[in-house]
Order: sequence, then C-alpha cells, then structure tokens
Amino acid sequence: MPPEYDQIDLVIFDCDGVLVDSEGISAAVLTEELARFGVTITPEFVRDYCLGRSFPTVARSIRGMFDLQLPDDFEARYRAVLLQRYECELKTTEGIETVLTRLDRAACVATSSSPPRVKKTLQLTGLDHFFGDRVFTASMVARGKQAPDLFLHAAREMGVEPGRTLVIEDSQPGVRAGQAAGMEVVLFAGGTHLHGGDRANFGTIKIFDSWADFPQELLRRRDSD
Repeated sequence: MPPEYDQIDLVIFDCDGVLVDSEGISAAVLTEELARFGVTITPEFVRDYCLGRSFPTVARSIRGMFDLQLPDDFEARYRAVLLQRYECELKTTEGIETVLTRLDRAACVATSSSPPRVKKTLQLTGLDHFFGDRVFTASMVARGKQAPDLFLHAAREMGVEPGRTLVIEDSQPGVRAGQAAGMEVVLFAGGTHLHGGDRANFGTIKIFDSWADFPQELLRRRDSD
C-alpha cells in the first residue's frame, strides 16, 4: 500500500548523503587517516560500520575489529581534515534546494553528525536558512541510530506525532531508526555512495534516486502548474 502522504505533518531529513553528497568525502578522509596507522578499510566496511553512525560508534568498531588503540586526538584530527575537504568539495545533492523551497510541510534535520560538523555543512551549502535551529543531533539523545531516540526527540521538539512524520534516510541504521520510531520512511539513493549498490537489504520501503521523484503531495504547486 502506498504511503498516505496527506497524513504527513513533518519531514525529517538526514544530513549526510541526503541533503549533501558527503559520504564519499567522509569515507576518503577516514581511509586516509587510518592508513597512517597501517589499517586498510574497504568500501564494505564503510557501508556496514560507518554509514549513518556517529563517529564514537565508528571508532568503537575500528578499535574492536582491528585491535587498534586510536590516539586521543584522532577524532579531532579526522574532523579537522574533513572540514577542510568540505570547504573545497562539499556539494548539495542535486535538486534538494527545489524540494526545500517548495516543501509544504514542517521540516527539520536529524543527523548522527556532531553539532559543529552539521552546522558547518549547512552553512557551506547555504541550506542553513531552510532549517534555522531545527537541527537535531545524536549528541542530544542516549542512543543514536539505529535506535529511534533521535527521530522521536526531533518529532517531539517539533510538536508532531511520530505517525504523522516522514523520514528521509540513506542508510540502514537510519531506516531502522525511523521504522522503530513508528514513522514513514523512504530511502534517498541519489548520493554517489549508493550508486550501483545492493538495495535488497532495505526491504520494501520506497526508494527514489532523484529529488524529482520526491512525493509531489508534499510540495506546493509551481506558479506555472
């Protein structure tokens, strides 16, 4: 049965891989930084243990799987290098500005990124004016994605019931978090990190590769329509 979008009052956007095409940059920086310690990670490792997860969670996976004691400044260095790369390389996902301009529902961001990273991301891409202070991060809740905590917190702060909320995600942890929260979930597969990937693990949820396929029921009509 197709989602009943007329029942949606709030759209929650993930940030990395949804609003901005950043996951490839993040993976490249993490790969380069770990190589300094003689650790080689694969695209499969990034997909299974990094996408949609906070950096502390990713770091725990790295320590456990590679028996590696990361230095205390590893996260700070990673974030500093990443933001430098963002300055030159970060782009929005194609068409997202049109969707946000025409969106006819309340909207917010819920992300596993740190507050400084998401703030810089939105500022660099000019998307900050669409959301203002309606940005929620995993640092605000006890459990990150794939637990429902972050999405439930965002909906509560926005004053909307979970059942009237649509989540736009690009990762399995994010999809599972939205489903656990009792929200409608769709997968945006337009980021470069998902091109050509196996989608079977996402189950039967709606998947769209372009913002041109975003549900028209949630958008204001164009003046020329």
